[in-house]
This record gives sequence, C-alpha cells and structure tokens, in this order.
Amino acid sequence: MKLYCTIALGLIAAGKMSYAQTQAPAGMGAGKQADAKPQAPSMQNLKKFEGYFDFYYDEKSGKIYLEVDKLDKEFLYFRSLSNGVGNGGPERGQASSAIAKFVKSGPKIMLVEPVYNYRAITTNADEIKAVENNFAKSVIFAFVPVSAGGGKYLIDMTPFIIRDSQGITSRLGVSRVSGPVTVRPSAAGAGASYRLDETRSVVYMENTKNFPKNSEFESMLTFTGGNPNSGGYERGNDIAPDPTAITINMHQSFIELPDSNYAPRKFDARSAFGQFAYMDFSAPMTEPIMKRFIRRHRLQKKDPNAAMSEAVKPIVYYVDRGAPELIKKALIEGGAWWNQAFEAAGFKNAFQIMELPAGADPMDIRYNMVNWINRSGNPARAFSSGASFLDPRTGEIIKGVVTLGSDRHRQDYLMAEGLLQPYSAGKPVPKEMQEIALSRIRQLSAHEIGHTLGFNHNFAASPKDRASVMDYPYPKFSLKKDGTVDLSDAYAKGIGSWDKRAVMWGYTEFKKGTDENAALEKIMHETLDQGFIFIPDIGGNAHPTSHQWDDGADPIDQMTNIMTVRRKVLDNFSEKSIIDGEPMATIEEVLVPAYLLHRYQIEAVAKSIGGLYFTHAIKNDGQVITRMVEPKEQWRAFESLMSTVTPEALALPEKLIKMIPPRPSGYPAGVETFNRYTGPTFDPIAAAESAASTTMAYMLDDERASRLIEYNARDSKYPGFIDIADKLIDQTWNAPVADGYKGELQTVVNNQVVKYLLMLAANSRTSEVVRGQALYEIENLKQMLSSKLSAAPAKQKANILFALSQFEAFKSDPNKFQPPASTDMPPGAPIGMPGMDFLHGGEVNNSGFSATFDNL
Repeated sequence: MKLYCTIALGLIAAGKMSYAQTQAPAGMGAGKQADAKPQAPSMQNLKKFEGYFDFYYDEKSGKIYLEVDKLDKEFLYFRSLSNGVGNGGPERGQASSAIAKFVKSGPKIMLVEPVYNYRAITTNADEIKAVENNFAKSVIFAFVPVSAGGGKYLIDMTPFIIRDSQGITSRLGVSRVSGPVTVRPSAAGAGASYRLDETRSVVYMENTKNFPKNSEFESMLTFTGGNPNSGGYERGNDIAPDPTAITINMHQSFIELPDSNYAPRKFDARSAFGQFAYMDFSAPMTEPIMKRFIRRHRLQKKDPNAAMSEAVKPIVYYVDRGAPELIKKALIEGGAWWNQAFEAAGFKNAFQIMELPAGADPMDIRYNMVNWINRSGNPARAFSSGASFLDPRTGEIIKGVVTLGSDRHRQDYLMAEGLLQPYSAGKPVPKEMQEIALSRIRQLSAHEIGHTLGFNHNFAASPKDRASVMDYPYPKFSLKKDGTVDLSDAYAKGIGSWDKRAVMWGYTEFKKGTDENAALEKIMHETLDQGFIFIPDIGGNAHPTSHQWDDGADPIDQMTNIMTVRRKVLDNFSEKSIIDGEPMATIEEVLVPAYLLHRYQIEAVAKSIGGLYFTHAIKNDGQVITRMVEPKEQWRAFESLMSTVTPEALALPEKLIKMIPPRPSGYPAGVETFNRYTGPTFDPIAAAESAASTTMAYMLDDERASRLIEYNARDSKYPGFIDIADKLIDQTWNAPVADGYKGELQTVVNNQVVKYLLMLAANSRTSEVVRGQALYEIENLKQMLSSKLSAAPAKQKANILFALSQFEAFKSDPNKFQPPASTDMPPGAPIGMPGMDFLHGGEVNNSGFSATFDNL
C-alpha cells in the first residue's frame, strides 16, 4: 500500500498526471482504454483486499484497482453467471474458463489467453516456439498501468469487470421453450437487441472477494433494449419485471493453477470417460499426433499401498441452500450414491456431498456445486446439465457444476397421477406419489454429478438391470393382480454396477511400481467379461440396445408390457387423475403422458429394424465389433411397431372423450396439451395422429432405409426396405376399414404411410437408391388405390382421392414437394432446447470447460 501511495502521489505532485486528465471512462473496451492516458488514484481512501492478486476498492468512484505482480505466470480465468434471466435464457451457473496470463508489451499490460490446443511436448525451445508462432493467441483485454514500481503494476480493472464477459447480449434475443422442435424469438427480444447500459451497471462488492489462491470479481450489469409491448406465452416480464431493462450479475475469477502432481490418465473409448485432447507436434511419426486423456478429479490415497484408504483430499460436492428441503435431502441422498463406486475403487469416504455452508459463495472455484435453478415458463420441462471446469494443461477437473431445473420432479408426479389415478374422495393422496418423484430426483442428482466426475452417458445400461445412473431411466411399472399399476420399484435406489466398474477404471490408484496400462487393461477386460457394454449417444438410431428412456433387457418385450399397461390405464381413466377443485378440462394434461406412455419405446423397438449391434472395440480385445440384427428379430420389431398404430391401440374410450370439455378461462391450452384441428374442443383423432406419425417417422426413417438396403444387398436373408414397405402397406392400406371412430383412426394411419413414403422420395439428403425404392412403393400404391377407387365406400374413396392428390403434387415438382405437417406430440423429455446435447463426449481443449445438457 505504501509503495503505491508513494508512486501515485509522487506522479501527481510532479504534475505528470491528474485524475481528471488521465482517467478513462468506466466500461471502455480494451482498445479504447489502452489509448487513454492513465491516472493514479489517491490511495489514501482505498480499501485493500489481500489475496491471490491484491486489489483495492475506491468506494467513492466504485473502481477496482488490481496489483499485477505475476507477469507471464499462467492462471485459470473463470467467468460465470451469478444469476440468470430464466425462461431458458442465460442461467445461473453457466460458465466458461481458460488459461490466461498478464503480459507486458510496451506501455500496456495485456491479459492474454495462450494456445493450448496445439503444443510441442519437448525440451527443445525452438520447437516449442515454432508451434506457438503458428497459431493465434487471444488478447482479451489491455490495460495502461496507472502506476508502477518494484516490478508491480497497478491497473484499473473496472472496465474489465463491468462488461458482458459472458456474451449474453447475443442470447437475450432468443427464448427456447418447451418442446423438442420449438424455437421462437422471445417477446423480450423481438424486433430489438440488447446492449449493456454502463450507467446502470456497477462493481458488485458483496461478491467481490479475495482468497489466497483465487481473486473473485462480480458486476451487476443492466442490459437495455427489447420489446416493451410483448405479450402472450413469452411475455417480456417472464424474464424481467421490465423487459426493456434486464439486470443480472456476472462473475469473473483469477485462480491459481493446480500444482504439477496430477497424473493424467490415458483415454479409452470403452471407459465412459469424456475425452481431453490436444495435438502434440513434437510427437514422433511412430506415435499419434493427437494426445488423448480422460477428464477426472484428482484423487489420491493417504496410504497408496492399502486396498482401502481414505483420500488425501476427498471429492466434496455442495447442494444449493435454496432447494426446497425435501428436494435438497433427495439431492444429497442421490449424489451420495457415488461413494459406493469410489469404495469399489478402494477409497473410503472419498466422495462426499452436503448442503452448502451458510455464507459460502457457490461461485467460489473451491466448491463443487449442485445448483437448483428456477425458471419461468414451464419449469417441469427445464433441462439439467453437468459441467466441469478443467485445468486446460492436463484435463484435471477443478470444479464440477451441476445445474438442475427446478420442479423437474413435477413431470414424474404428473405421470404417476395418470398411472395411479390417486385422487378419491375422502382418501389421502398415496405416499408413493411423493416417493416416486423424490426417487427420480435422487437418480437425477447422481446422473448430473456423474457428468461432472468425467462420465458420458451409457445408453446401453438398462438391459443389464439398470446398470448405470448415466442412462436415461424410464420408470419400471407393471400390473398387479387387481389391475392397478405397480410403481413400487419405479427408479433405481443406488449406484449402478457399470458405474462402479467405470470408477474403478478411471480413479483406482495403483501401487507404486505398477504398470498402469496393464492394470487398466486388466480392469477393462474384467468389465467386458462381466457382460457390460458402453454405448453413449453415438448409439443413435441404429444400436438395438442403446436407448434413452427405456427399461428392461428386451425392448420388444417391454413394448408389449407398456402397451398392456397403457391400455388398462386408458380404459380406467377418470376424474381421479386430477385433484378436487380442478376444472375437468385439466384431465388432458394428465392424459398426455399416459396416452403417450409408449413414445420412447417406439424408438427403442425401431432400432432393431435395420439395426446393428456394435461395440467400441479396441484392436484384439476380443469384443464382437459389429453384428446385424437377425431377420426374425427385425420382423418381430416390425410387428411390435404395427401394434402401436392399430385403431384399437390409438382409440380412447368414449366416456373419457366426453370428460374433456373446452378449456375454461385462465387455463389455456399449451405445451402440455394435444394439438387439435377442432378448434376449442378436444380432438382425439389429432392425438392419434401425433402418436401414429411418430411410429411411421421411425419406421420410414431415411438412414434406416439405407441400412435395410445395404444389409439386404450383403445378405438376402435380411429384410430390405421394399420388404418392410410392402408389409407396411399390406397392413394399412390393404387392411379392412372399420366404420365409425376406429375407421377414422385407420385413415389417419394410412395418411401417415403416404406422407412418410413421399418424404423419403423427396429427401435430397438421402441416397438415390432409397429415393428410387420409395418411388417404387409409391407407384405400386398409386396403382393399387386407383384400382380400388370406383368400388370404394364414400369415406374410403375420400381417403384414396387425397392420397392420389398427394402423389400428383409430388410428381409435378418433387424437389419442392412438402406434405402437410402432422400434429406433433406434446414434448416428452423435459428439455425444451433443441440442439443442447451438442457436447456429449466432445473433446476438451484450452477452453477448459466441458458440459453435457440433458433431456433428463
């Protein structure tokens, strides 16, 4: 302090600078501030904060001055949102991190992000320099010191702190709402963009703190703009009371990097760990240039030679104090499951989870956090995420941040209301309703924490008795002897057997002198010998056992079970599904998940048609690499899918349809209700269309058609696309058409067959062979329908004429043909943000940040 007082006062006294003459305006960018003349503050009234970087606060001006005493020394630069705008926009806990350092260049102090994607791991300085000179670094800010002395520089940090460090102005103009394919401009951002208003922004001193290993800075920023005249579902006041002024807090940290004692572990595609990678240009040609390691926390035994030992420093997670008490308890209980896995790896009490202590700052890099995020709109559909902040040099996880959408449990509660019909007059609500929702929260906590421990999804875990919390679980249910639904074992109650094996591979500390590669391979072979399979998101639409939201060992058998339970539930559906005092129209919200109970199983079963079993086999590891699904199983899957589009499967009981009136005032139709063609009245035929179109979309998928053609060409015993399409047409357009309601449902299914065949033929992104075979099926269908036209009853004739008109429209201009859109299912997964699963299993480099956004 004395040093800076002497320097600053001396310069002012000498007449070489004055406050009014040299001070740059608050909030100036790097270039503007760097060109301004600096001014030394009066140090007498500044409050000093000692820590990693000492800094000073001038309460009168609201400025922060940082003492730079570590030039050219790298540290972790961390930035995050302390609070968010809700409604699916920028949210509390969203963050990024990178390596940074202060560099002096001429009169300026630069804050630089060096390159870590590309390296030369060598002692040859020239080789290292050659790599550095071939890739751009980033100067993210520049400062002109206000004073200097003794190798230290005092810089005005205020413009750096009061800025849009998270780049949210580009995100405020878009609001993503519930539904798998719905992205609408937000009312707040419609027709206008937001900008930072520096006059309404300030350094937020309550969360500006200093610690020995980290310096923390926070700003309260106001963004102005937007559309004050917005209305409807996405009103501007969904994100702020006044949509023209959105005020949020942004946090930035300078953090000491970990020591060099962390030992990176090699990446293995069979392990379930996320990858950390960089290019090493010094690698000899006998080795890969891409170096791959896993993301994981540092964990060391107190006694490395003991089979079971406490950790030198356990992995500790903290749960948001703002979560409701019951939820908080469930989050802690579910997160604690991971200790079972670390015990399997030889650690005692190495994973711990507890409530965040009072007064602790969740933004502090030292705290692994489980945040409970409240959102406007439809909170039950809010997404969740698990993010890791890494040391970009090594891939070591420094901080885990879980973001859980509030009220996520309400979606499970809604499903249970439909399955159990629990509301009988004079009887209490069954306790199992609450327990089902809480058991789902426990699983959700374990899942998202798993991402922050380094793990990717394993969507092939359910066939082995729910082997991983990193799968997307579907509730386990069955029918009791009395015809009621049994949900007593809806969700798993502990860590999975796969998770234990994964932690053993990634976190086991081997005795000194052990060949780590050999020891890891031994664990992996034991895992494979026990029948475990790891298939992450890449399982896509092809692997018959890799599914989101499924349960059981055989997806086709599970479809039979689901359709049996679904039929029983629909036949008995009544006002017992809603609480007393609710309008009868609200039965529809509970009906949606019950009617669509099979929606995810459709995808699971469809994968057996043109499906391919595969593993992430390593050379000579003994795994079966690929295997086509047997023809018998493909046809069994076909019949299973067809069972979902029969009139009997799609029909709702007449008594139930009569129970659902138009929506009353104050209860508008929304994302949780079916679309309709009938205006305000409930439309059971449109509901059936949404279900039938989903089955046809999976069955007549273009990638599936390509595989069917390929596999049939390689071995004629496997069904080809024409075989599947012929059978499909035979069971729809060639099937007898019933009278009445069920006849109309058959018409809906017939139309979906035509629609998706035409979409295949018009799809310029698929192969010409697929388009040609789709055209072949269309021409055969056209000839068959034309021959039936004259003798068909009136309603069937109308259906035929519409199909023929679609064929003609397609024929006139195939490249521009667009069939009428089918009604969409109401969204099933809680996520309302399409495209958010973009980071599953991705490589991590010098960004130092990895996140997985979940439909969970």
